[in-house]
Amino acid sequence: MLLVLSEEHKAHLGALPLVGDPAVGELGRLAVELLRRGAAPRACETAARKLSIDVDTVQHGVEGLTYLLSESSKLMISEIDFQDSIHVLGFSDELNKLLLQLYLDNRREIRRILGELEPKLPSYHSLEWRLDVQLASRSLRQQIKPAVTIKLHLSQNEDQTVQVLQTDPSTLLHLIQQLEQALGEMKTNHCRRIVRNMK
Repeated sequence: MLLVLSEEHKAHLGALPLVGDPAVGELGRLAVELLRRGAAPRACETAARKLSIDVDTVQHGVEGLTYLLSESSKLMISEIDFQDSIHVLGFSDELNKLLLQLYLDNRREIRRILGELEPKLPSYHSLEWRLDVQLASRSLRQQIKPAVTIKLHLSQNEDQTVQVLQTDPSTLLHLIQQLEQALGEMKTNHCRRIVRNMK
């Protein structure tokens, strides 16, 4: 699978040949640090002074490398596909080899970092429901007022929580239709492609 780069990312990566091969290694280290610890503008300023390069060039290079390495690691692109993906940038063979080595050295760690950033959402455990119907009251002898009560049990990190929801049947039917429509959307090629790229 080839990585498709937008024009913005190509422009950011276009700064790499300008800084030279030794500086690319430093920018790669900064890109991995950016993924580990978040944005560090001072690190870019320090690297720019050390390498005698403009700060914006360093920031663009780091952002481009961060995107390239994180997307390649997320998709677990093979060596050949990675080389083919960066070949369209028109870099020299030495720079391509340097980027490939940077990717191979850091892809496992980047996948681990991306896995830690993934939100931990509660998952479904079980469901209980009850249908209540009020047939009459003192003021109205003939009235039908249905209500559906749902007790939803969720699990998150081995902790269980309970959510109690109450609704009328027409709203519940509308909710069911919307969920069925969403499930139908998930079967389209476009959604399958998005889900595959998210893994």
